[in-house]
Amino acid sequence: MTQVAQDAGLSRESLYRALSADGSPSFATVLKVARALGVRFHAEPA
Repeated sequence: MTQVAQDAGLSRESLYRALSADGSPSFATVLKVARALGVRFHAEPA
């Protein structure tokens, strides 16, 4: 978790807070974590 937080440019505490059951991460935070994990999102018209 520490490495993911560092790679995402977040503090470990803020990452835990955002991903907790009561957290409500912004889309920007979700994208940062996804990039840190090596995940890419692709959107296309329905």
